[in-house]
Parts: sequence; structure tokens; C-alpha cells
Amino acid sequence: MSSLETNLAKTPLFDAHVALGGKMVPFAGFEMPVQYKLGALKEYTAVREGEAGIFDITHMGQVRVSGEESLAFLQYVTTNDVSKLAEGQVQYSALLNESGTFIDDITTYKLTDDEYYLCINAANRHKDVLHLQEQAAPFDVDVVDESDDTTLLALQGAAAQAALQPLLDTDLESIGYYKFAQVKVNGVEGIISRTGYTGEDGFEIYIPNAIAVDVWDDLLQNGAVPIGLAARDMLRTEMGYALYGHEISDAVTPVEAKLMWITKLEKGYFIGKEAVEARKAAGPQQRLIAIKLTGRGIPREHYSVSVDGVLSGEITSGMFSPMAGGVALAYVQPEHAEAGDVSVEIRGKQVAAERSKLPFVRSNVRR
Repeated sequence: MSSLETNLAKTPLFDAHVALGGKMVPFAGFEMPVQYKLGALKEYTAVREGEAGIFDITHMGQVRVSGEESLAFLQYVTTNDVSKLAEGQVQYSALLNESGTFIDDITTYKLTDDEYYLCINAANRHKDVLHLQEQAAPFDVDVVDESDDTTLLALQGAAAQAALQPLLDTDLESIGYYKFAQVKVNGVEGIISRTGYTGEDGFEIYIPNAIAVDVWDDLLQNGAVPIGLAARDMLRTEMGYALYGHEISDAVTPVEAKLMWITKLEKGYFIGKEAVEARKAAGPQQRLIAIKLTGRGIPREHYSVSVDGVLSGEITSGMFSPMAGGVALAYVQPEHAEAGDVSVEIRGKQVAAERSKLPFVRSNVRR
């Protein structure tokens, strides 16, 4: 498969992935490695069991918001309370439409009182940027899409700090969970945040494309293991983290998705607020639950979920966890969220399951 044939974009690390034996697949408009020579299970194990895994997530989007009314603008377009951010802090948040359903989930970085940095999902990049730029018209702000100029790496696992520290002058011990620093990476300006999508300690690294290959190679030299999309999704699902197009979409509100904790109704008006308030008052149309199989099988996306023998919903994300067995997130009817016998249809048979708390395995993020 070639980009010429598929019309897919390449990240600056495409050749590095191929050289490492990466199996390239289409993902969010890019050719991305789904796994490398060792396979997804060994990649997953490296991150969970004390090594450092390095992920190319350059397909994600980056947007810079600047200007005197940046705070007012972000309060208007995002669900969380941006006024609570101090410089150097990161916030998980969302963009909603007027119906109160998700345009995207995002992270917001406060650089200064008048400048913020947003990380947005790959498949939603162009939609998000258009939405933000349209909504910015009444505000004294600039909304600039920097995605094409930025490489984003995730370095995750207990050994992440040891692998990254030699590339920096800044002491990584000074960067707490969901905090970041503007630093020089191999002598070039970048952003390092103690964030991730795996449930392990680690960092996300924003750097100019020009140094991407050198930084990638240096991290590999320092012991990092290259990780593909398959292992990343395994790690994400074990934590119960939401993924756009799965647990969140333009069909659900934060009420259904259990994301009211990032939806601050008390902060003042924001896009979608009235619809969310109405849904909260009326009650969710469906509810997101976590389940574990007690019978044999692997729960997969879109498999049907029944409660007391009645079809109730379907799986949004599912997998076989090496640590927890068959685990899944699923939407079910509200009356089935907390009571009744759960089963999943796998190859025409009902396989018994039980409700579970999240995460499915222990989180090791550094709080």
C-alpha cells in the first residue's frame, strides 16, 4: 500500500515506522503503524510492565488560540471551566453542538492568560477547526491550526521519564500530572506534558516536524519500544477512556457518556449547555457501563448486549485484556444500567457477563 494509491497522509516518521517493520494501515486519513514486528501483545506488555513505549500520534490536531478574549472564547466553546486553569496546567474538556452532543473531546493547555493550546482528535481535525474559527468571529481571538507543522509523540510507561530526561534541560520531576512545560527538546522549543492515554506514567511531546526523526531515534536509543495503534487501543480500553466514534459521538451527550465531570453547568453559558441541562433533567436515553465476561469469549465493538434476556444495547469498545479477561464498554437502556443479568452475544450465543468498575486494571499515572 502506498500513499499515492490511497491518498493518505504520512507523518514525518513514516519511513522510520516502515524501517522498524511497522504494519501500516489507514487511520484518520493517515498511514499509521497498527503494530511492529514483535506484535501488539508484546508492545502492550512493554508499556504495562515497566518499560517505555513510544507512540507516533502526529495524526492528532493542534490548535493555538490567542488574543485578549481567549478565555471568554474558550469558556463559550468548551464544556469545562477554563478559568480554573493556571499557567502550565492541562484540562480535559469537550466541544459540543447546540444539541448538547459531542463535536469532539479535547485537551486545553494554558500557556498564558491570553494564549492556549488545544489538542483535538485526528478524525475531527478539520471539522473542529472550522467550528472553532466560525465561533471565534465575535471574539478578539486568533484560531490557528498548527497540526501540519507539529509532530506529537506519546512516551508511556514506568521508564518514560528516564528515556526522555537526557533530551531536556528541564527536570521532568517538576512536571506534575496534567501539567506541562515549554522546554527545549534537543535544543528546539517544544511542549512536554505529563499526560497520556494508557493509564501509565508518561508524557506527550509536541515538537516541530524538523526534529521528529532525531527525537524518535534518541528515544529508541534510550530504550523506548515502538508501539502501534492496536496496543494503544488495548491500553486505552483497559482504562475505560472514552474514544470519539465509540463512547462519544454526535449521538450522545455528556449525561450518557458519564462526562458530566468535565461539563461545568455552573460556569455560565456555553454551546450546548441548555440541551445538556434538559437531558440531565429528563434523564439519559442510554447509559454507558463497563462489563467483564464471566463466560468464554472476546467482546467486540457492536456486539449486542442483553439484560435479563432482553436486548438492551451494544458494545462500543471491547477486547481480551491479558490482565482482566474479556472486558468492554457498552451503552444499555437506562433501566438496565445497574440491575439485571448481563450477557453478550458472541457468534450467535449469549455469553454471561457482569458489571465492572473502571478502570479494569490498576492505573499507574503519577498523581
